[in-house]
Amino acid sequence: MNAIINLLKPAGMSSHDAVYLLRKLTGYKHIGHTGTLDPMAAGVLPLCFNSAARINEYLDMDRKTYRCEMILGLTTDTMDIWGTVIEDRRDRIGAAREEDVRKAMEPIRGLIRQTPPKYSAVRIGGRRLYDYARSGQEVEIPQRPVVIYRLELIRADLATGRILFEVECSKGTYIRSICHDVGQALGVGAAMSFLVRSATGAFTLENAVTPERLKEDWQSCVLPADMPLAHLGRLRLRKGRGSWFSNGGWLTAGDVTDRQEPCLARMWKASGETCGASAEDVMEHIGADSKLLRVYRVYEDDVFLGTAVWRPEQKKYTTDKVFRTEGI
Repeated sequence: MNAIINLLKPAGMSSHDAVYLLRKLTGYKHIGHTGTLDPMAAGVLPLCFNSAARINEYLDMDRKTYRCEMILGLTTDTMDIWGTVIEDRRDRIGAAREEDVRKAMEPIRGLIRQTPPKYSAVRIGGRRLYDYARSGQEVEIPQRPVVIYRLELIRADLATGRILFEVECSKGTYIRSICHDVGQALGVGAAMSFLVRSATGAFTLENAVTPERLKEDWQSCVLPADMPLAHLGRLRLRKGRGSWFSNGGWLTAGDVTDRQEPCLARMWKASGETCGASAEDVMEHIGADSKLLRVYRVYEDDVFLGTAVWRPEQKKYTTDKVFRTEGI
């Protein structure tokens, strides 16, 4: 089975715990997640069976949406309330106004450079940053480019210092760092106190399932491997060309009965415009390829075989990834 389950991960469960749960329920061993979600966070966590895990490369292009709460006045070593408090300035937040919070968020939009938390899984010199932090070693943390498509203030309760916001961003974005940067701009510090991932590409809270639902009937929760790849476009092959493609063969226009154009370029042009970054810069950062297409065999119904890349200089499609080889 090459498929996906979109888990609604509860707070307190690690991504590893989620994989273990699904292996235990289904009996399948080859299961992986498409991107770690911190144990204290809740939200969508796609889990892939067998070769469906190979879609990870394409999901790096997806935008992720989070709703987050931060508490002004607290500075911790982990940039969230679960860490050790370094400084408590909550008595100073009374002077802050909602317009000050909005102004502090303004620079955190578009294609920016962000410093990851020292308690994070980023590797430097072959070691995770949290390994350095736990051993008390200081290490210089280089900034990394990320794209913030949207950063919206939802509610500012300045009496308690609780700020609720929503962010739509690219891969590699640390929401804790956004909280930290806003707190620094306001001069009082801030720490993340709540986080839920509401979407990652096509996976949303609406099509996510709880662990309890999985325990009742996990088979009914399965999504096809090509479900999150609709933006890649589509090729439908004439009869007899499926095996050729799945064995690495290239395709020409004569092998194709129907083609749906990729929409990546159009999609990312709109994304760039909404956040003030150029479409070219956004696509270069996320590694988007506007020539990628899904490939299907056509008999009684469409069967997803893999992905291909259009090579205009050669006037042919070459295999990028094969997801299905049997029975074709």
